[in-house]
Amino acid sequence: MLTVNQVLVSTDWVMENLNNPKIRIVEVNEDVLLYDTGHIPGAVKIDWHTELNDPITRDFIDEKKFEELCSKKGISNDTTVVFYGDKNNWWACYSFWIFKLFGHQECKIMDGGRKKWIEENKPMTKEVPSYSPTNYKANPRNDKEIRAFKDEILELYKTGKLGKDVKLVDVRSPQEYTGELIHMPDYPQEGALRGGHIPTAVNIPWGKNVKEDGTFKSIEELKKMYEELGITENNEIIAYCRIGERSSLTWFVLKYLLGYKNVKNYDGSWTEWGNSVRVPIAKGNQPGEAK
Repeated sequence: MLTVNQVLVSTDWVMENLNNPKIRIVEVNEDVLLYDTGHIPGAVKIDWHTELNDPITRDFIDEKKFEELCSKKGISNDTTVVFYGDKNNWWACYSFWIFKLFGHQECKIMDGGRKKWIEENKPMTKEVPSYSPTNYKANPRNDKEIRAFKDEILELYKTGKLGKDVKLVDVRSPQEYTGELIHMPDYPQEGALRGGHIPTAVNIPWGKNVKEDGTFKSIEELKKMYEELGITENNEIIAYCRIGERSSLTWFVLKYLLGYKNVKNYDGSWTEWGNSVRVPIAKGNQPGEAK
Protein backbone atom coordinates (compact mmCIF):
# COMPACT_ATOMS: atom_id res chain seq x y z
CA MET A 1 0.00 0.00 0.00
CA LEU A 2 1.24 3.47 -0.82
CA THR A 3 1.94 5.76 2.12
CA VAL A 4 0.39 9.21 2.45
CA ASN A 5 3.75 10.80 1.67
CA GLN A 6 3.80 8.99 -1.66
CA VAL A 7 0.53 10.52 -2.88
CA LEU A 8 0.17 13.81 -0.97
CA VAL A 9 2.83 16.51 -1.09
CA SER A 10 3.09 19.95 0.45
CA THR A 11 3.41 23.28 -1.32
CA ASP A 12 6.97 23.45 0.04
CA TRP A 13 7.78 20.09 -1.55
CA VAL A 14 6.50 21.36 -4.89
CA MET A 15 8.52 24.56 -4.49
CA GLU A 16 11.67 22.48 -3.94
CA ASN A 17 10.94 20.40 -7.05
CA LEU A 18 9.98 23.12 -9.54
CA ASN A 19 12.97 22.34 -11.74
CA ASN A 20 12.98 18.58 -11.30
CA PRO A 21 12.83 17.10 -14.83
CA LYS A 22 11.27 13.89 -13.51
CA ILE A 23 8.23 15.78 -12.22
CA ARG A 24 5.42 17.39 -14.20
CA ILE A 25 3.13 19.77 -12.33
CA VAL A 26 -0.42 19.82 -13.71
CA GLU A 27 -3.09 22.42 -12.93
CA VAL A 28 -6.73 21.36 -13.38
CA ASN A 29 -9.48 23.81 -12.44
CA GLU A 30 -13.25 24.02 -12.49
CA ASP A 31 -12.70 27.51 -13.91
CA VAL A 32 -10.65 26.60 -16.96
CA LEU A 33 -9.62 30.25 -17.48
CA LEU A 34 -7.78 30.50 -14.14
CA TYR A 35 -4.55 29.01 -15.45
CA ASP A 36 -4.09 31.92 -17.85
CA THR A 37 -4.30 34.44 -14.99
CA GLY A 38 -1.29 32.86 -13.32
CA HIS A 39 -0.03 29.40 -12.35
CA ILE A 40 2.87 27.61 -10.71
CA PRO A 41 6.02 28.08 -12.81
CA GLY A 42 6.48 25.12 -15.13
CA ALA A 43 2.94 23.82 -14.61
CA VAL A 44 0.94 22.63 -17.61
CA LYS A 45 -2.83 22.91 -17.89
CA ILE A 46 -5.28 20.08 -18.43
CA ASP A 47 -8.82 21.11 -19.35
CA TRP A 48 -11.00 18.45 -17.70
CA HIS A 49 -13.88 19.11 -20.07
CA THR A 50 -12.14 19.09 -23.46
CA GLU A 51 -9.03 16.99 -22.81
CA LEU A 52 -10.22 14.20 -20.50
CA ASN A 53 -13.73 13.60 -21.87
CA ASP A 54 -14.61 12.07 -25.21
CA PRO A 55 -16.27 14.74 -27.40
CA ILE A 56 -19.03 12.40 -28.64
CA THR A 57 -19.61 9.54 -26.22
CA ARG A 58 -20.41 10.30 -22.56
CA ASP A 59 -17.18 8.71 -21.45
CA PHE A 60 -13.52 9.45 -20.94
CA ILE A 61 -10.89 9.48 -23.66
CA ASP A 62 -9.48 6.15 -24.83
CA GLU A 63 -5.89 4.98 -24.48
CA LYS A 64 -4.81 6.49 -27.82
CA LYS A 65 -6.08 9.94 -26.82
CA PHE A 66 -4.54 9.52 -23.37
CA GLU A 67 -1.19 8.77 -24.98
CA GLU A 68 -1.52 11.89 -27.12
CA LEU A 69 -2.47 14.01 -24.10
CA CYS A 70 0.46 12.86 -21.96
CA SER A 71 2.93 13.11 -24.81
CA LYS A 72 1.80 16.65 -25.57
CA LYS A 73 2.15 17.69 -21.91
CA GLY A 74 5.69 16.31 -21.66
CA ILE A 75 4.65 13.39 -19.46
CA SER A 76 6.50 10.09 -19.82
CA ASN A 77 5.49 6.75 -18.35
CA ASP A 78 7.94 7.25 -15.48
CA THR A 79 7.09 10.92 -14.84
CA THR A 80 5.78 11.83 -11.40
CA VAL A 81 2.63 13.87 -12.06
CA VAL A 82 1.63 16.34 -9.35
CA PHE A 83 -1.94 17.63 -9.65
CA TYR A 84 -3.36 20.78 -8.09
CA GLY A 85 -6.18 23.20 -8.79
CA ASP A 86 -9.03 25.33 -7.51
CA LYS A 87 -12.04 24.25 -5.44
CA ASN A 88 -9.97 22.36 -2.86
CA ASN A 89 -8.50 20.14 -5.58
CA TRP A 90 -11.79 18.66 -6.82
CA TRP A 91 -10.64 18.50 -10.41
CA ALA A 92 -7.07 17.67 -9.43
CA CYS A 93 -8.39 14.55 -7.67
CA TYR A 94 -10.67 13.84 -10.64
CA SER A 95 -7.65 13.94 -12.97
CA PHE A 96 -5.60 11.82 -10.55
CA TRP A 97 -8.42 9.26 -10.65
CA ILE A 98 -8.54 9.23 -14.47
CA PHE A 99 -4.75 8.80 -14.65
CA LYS A 100 -5.18 5.81 -12.36
CA LEU A 101 -7.81 4.37 -14.73
CA PHE A 102 -4.94 4.16 -17.22
CA GLY A 103 -2.56 2.80 -14.60
CA HIS A 104 -0.12 5.71 -14.44
CA GLN A 105 2.06 4.83 -11.48
CA GLU A 106 3.42 8.05 -10.03
CA CYS A 107 0.59 10.48 -9.22
CA LYS A 108 0.43 12.98 -6.37
CA ILE A 109 -1.86 15.72 -5.10
CA MET A 110 -0.51 19.05 -3.82
CA ASP A 111 -2.18 19.50 -0.45
CA GLY A 112 -4.14 22.74 -0.24
CA GLY A 113 -4.22 23.28 -3.98
CA ARG A 114 -4.01 26.55 -5.85
CA LYS A 115 -5.51 28.57 -2.98
CA LYS A 116 -2.81 27.59 -0.47
CA TRP A 117 -0.01 28.24 -2.96
CA ILE A 118 -1.30 31.76 -3.57
CA GLU A 119 -1.94 32.48 0.12
CA GLU A 120 1.68 31.57 0.88
CA ASN A 121 2.85 34.12 -1.70
CA LYS A 122 4.69 31.49 -3.66
CA PRO A 123 5.69 32.38 -7.23
CA MET A 124 3.15 32.54 -10.04
CA THR A 125 3.66 33.12 -13.73
CA LYS A 126 1.61 33.62 -16.89
CA GLU A 127 4.33 32.04 -18.99
CA VAL A 128 3.17 28.82 -20.64
CA PRO A 129 5.96 26.23 -20.56
CA SER A 130 7.03 24.24 -23.60
CA TYR A 131 8.17 20.64 -23.21
CA SER A 132 9.42 18.22 -25.82
CA PRO A 133 6.75 15.65 -26.72
CA THR A 134 7.25 12.21 -25.18
CA ASN A 135 6.45 8.75 -26.48
CA TYR A 136 3.93 7.83 -23.82
CA LYS A 137 2.56 4.28 -23.97
CA ALA A 138 -0.76 3.92 -22.19
CA ASN A 139 -2.23 0.85 -20.58
CA PRO A 140 -5.75 -0.06 -21.69
CA ARG A 141 -8.21 1.89 -19.54
CA ASN A 142 -9.37 -0.26 -16.63
CA ASP A 143 -12.88 0.71 -15.55
CA LYS A 144 -13.45 -2.33 -13.35
CA GLU A 145 -11.51 -1.63 -10.17
CA ILE A 146 -12.07 2.02 -9.29
CA ARG A 147 -15.04 3.12 -11.45
CA ALA A 148 -18.71 2.35 -10.79
CA PHE A 149 -21.63 2.42 -13.22
CA LYS A 150 -25.38 2.89 -12.87
CA ASP A 151 -26.31 -0.65 -13.89
CA GLU A 152 -23.88 -2.06 -11.34
CA ILE A 153 -25.43 -0.01 -8.54
CA LEU A 154 -28.96 -0.81 -9.71
CA GLU A 155 -28.21 -4.53 -9.60
CA LEU A 156 -26.85 -4.17 -6.07
CA TYR A 157 -30.08 -2.36 -5.15
CA LYS A 158 -32.29 -5.07 -6.65
CA THR A 159 -30.41 -7.88 -4.91
CA GLY A 160 -30.49 -6.15 -1.53
CA LYS A 161 -26.72 -5.80 -1.31
CA LEU A 162 -26.67 -2.02 -1.44
CA GLY A 163 -26.14 -0.56 2.00
CA LYS A 164 -25.03 -3.95 3.34
CA ASP A 165 -22.29 -5.56 1.27
CA VAL A 166 -21.60 -2.30 -0.57
CA LYS A 167 -21.76 1.12 1.09
CA LEU A 168 -22.71 4.26 -0.84
CA VAL A 169 -21.26 7.62 0.17
CA ASP A 170 -23.09 10.69 -1.13
CA VAL A 171 -20.57 13.53 -0.84
CA ARG A 172 -22.91 16.36 -1.89
CA SER A 173 -24.31 19.08 0.34
CA PRO A 174 -27.09 18.15 2.79
CA GLN A 175 -29.58 20.15 0.68
CA GLU A 176 -28.75 18.13 -2.42
CA TYR A 177 -28.94 14.88 -0.44
CA THR A 178 -32.41 15.58 0.93
CA GLY A 179 -33.72 16.72 -2.45
CA GLU A 180 -34.17 20.37 -1.53
CA LEU A 181 -31.62 21.29 -4.23
CA ILE A 182 -30.44 19.52 -7.38
CA HIS A 183 -27.09 21.31 -7.53
CA MET A 184 -24.71 22.87 -5.03
CA PRO A 185 -25.92 25.96 -3.16
CA ASP A 186 -25.17 29.16 -5.13
CA TYR A 187 -25.02 27.25 -8.43
CA PRO A 188 -27.77 27.21 -11.11
CA GLN A 189 -30.32 24.58 -10.13
CA GLU A 190 -30.13 22.43 -13.23
CA GLY A 191 -28.81 19.11 -14.45
CA ALA A 192 -31.34 16.67 -12.95
CA LEU A 193 -35.10 16.23 -13.14
CA ARG A 194 -35.39 14.97 -9.57
CA GLY A 195 -33.79 15.80 -6.26
CA GLY A 196 -32.80 13.29 -3.61
CA HIS A 197 -30.24 10.52 -3.26
CA ILE A 198 -29.58 6.91 -4.17
CA PRO A 199 -31.28 4.62 -1.63
CA THR A 200 -29.04 3.51 1.29
CA ALA A 201 -26.47 6.28 0.63
CA VAL A 202 -24.90 7.93 3.68
CA ASN A 203 -24.36 11.69 3.37
CA ILE A 204 -20.76 12.67 4.16
CA PRO A 205 -20.15 16.00 2.40
CA TRP A 206 -16.75 16.24 0.71
CA GLY A 207 -15.88 19.35 2.74
CA LYS A 208 -15.64 17.30 5.93
CA ASN A 209 -12.38 15.87 4.57
CA VAL A 210 -10.54 19.18 4.61
CA LYS A 211 -9.53 21.94 7.00
CA GLU A 212 -10.23 25.64 6.55
CA ASP A 213 -6.97 26.18 4.68
CA GLY A 214 -7.95 23.51 2.14
CA THR A 215 -5.47 20.88 3.32
CA PHE A 216 -6.69 17.43 4.27
CA LYS A 217 -7.52 16.60 7.87
CA SER A 218 -5.30 14.16 9.75
CA ILE A 219 -5.57 10.45 9.06
CA GLU A 220 -6.85 9.94 12.60
CA GLU A 221 -9.63 12.51 12.17
CA LEU A 222 -10.68 11.09 8.80
CA LYS A 223 -10.68 7.49 9.97
CA LYS A 224 -12.74 8.35 13.05
CA MET A 225 -15.29 10.31 10.99
CA TYR A 226 -15.88 7.55 8.47
CA GLU A 227 -15.93 4.71 10.98
CA GLU A 228 -18.50 6.52 13.12
CA LEU A 229 -20.75 6.62 10.05
CA GLY A 230 -20.26 2.95 9.25
CA ILE A 231 -17.71 3.33 6.47
CA THR A 232 -14.77 1.06 7.27
CA GLU A 233 -11.89 -0.62 5.48
CA ASN A 234 -13.89 -3.86 5.48
CA ASN A 235 -16.56 -2.34 3.22
CA GLU A 236 -16.80 -2.12 -0.52
CA ILE A 237 -17.48 1.57 -1.06
CA ILE A 238 -18.88 3.65 -3.92
CA ALA A 239 -18.70 7.44 -3.73
CA TYR A 240 -20.80 9.79 -5.85
CA CYS A 241 -21.81 13.43 -6.15
CA ARG A 242 -23.38 15.26 -9.11
CA ILE A 243 -20.87 14.69 -11.93
CA GLY A 244 -18.02 12.86 -10.20
CA GLU A 245 -15.54 15.59 -9.30
CA ARG A 246 -16.38 16.11 -5.62
CA SER A 247 -16.66 12.35 -5.13
CA SER A 248 -13.20 11.86 -6.65
CA LEU A 249 -11.82 13.82 -3.69
CA THR A 250 -13.60 11.49 -1.28
CA TRP A 251 -12.42 8.51 -3.34
CA PHE A 252 -8.83 9.80 -3.00
CA VAL A 253 -9.24 10.14 0.77
CA LEU A 254 -10.65 6.65 1.23
CA LYS A 255 -8.41 4.88 -1.27
CA TYR A 256 -5.08 6.61 -0.72
CA LEU A 257 -5.11 8.50 2.58
CA LEU A 258 -6.98 5.85 4.57
CA GLY A 259 -5.82 2.92 2.44
CA TYR A 260 -9.22 1.26 1.95
CA LYS A 261 -8.85 -1.39 -0.73
CA ASN A 262 -12.26 -1.50 -2.43
CA VAL A 263 -13.33 2.03 -3.31
CA LYS A 264 -14.94 3.19 -6.54
CA ASN A 265 -16.03 6.54 -7.92
CA TYR A 266 -19.40 6.72 -9.69
CA ASP A 267 -18.80 9.54 -12.16
CA GLY A 268 -22.27 9.31 -13.68
CA SER A 269 -23.42 10.37 -10.22
CA TRP A 270 -26.69 12.23 -9.62
CA THR A 271 -26.82 13.76 -13.10
CA GLU A 272 -27.22 10.26 -14.51
CA TRP A 273 -29.14 8.63 -11.67
CA GLY A 274 -31.55 11.52 -11.09
CA ASN A 275 -32.47 11.66 -14.78
CA SER A 276 -32.90 7.92 -15.39
CA VAL A 277 -36.31 6.41 -16.04
CA ARG A 278 -37.61 3.90 -13.47
CA VAL A 279 -34.60 4.25 -11.21
CA PRO A 280 -35.40 4.46 -7.47
CA ILE A 281 -34.47 7.46 -5.35
CA ALA A 282 -34.84 8.44 -1.72
CA LYS A 283 -35.71 11.87 -0.33
CA GLY A 284 -35.14 13.41 3.09
CA ASN A 285 -32.28 12.99 5.53
CA GLN A 286 -32.58 9.20 5.98
CA PRO A 287 -30.59 6.82 3.74
CA GLY A 288 -33.56 4.69 2.72
CA GLU A 289 -33.41 0.96 2.03
CA ALA A 290 -32.51 -1.39 -0.79
CA LYS A 291 -35.28 -3.40 -2.40
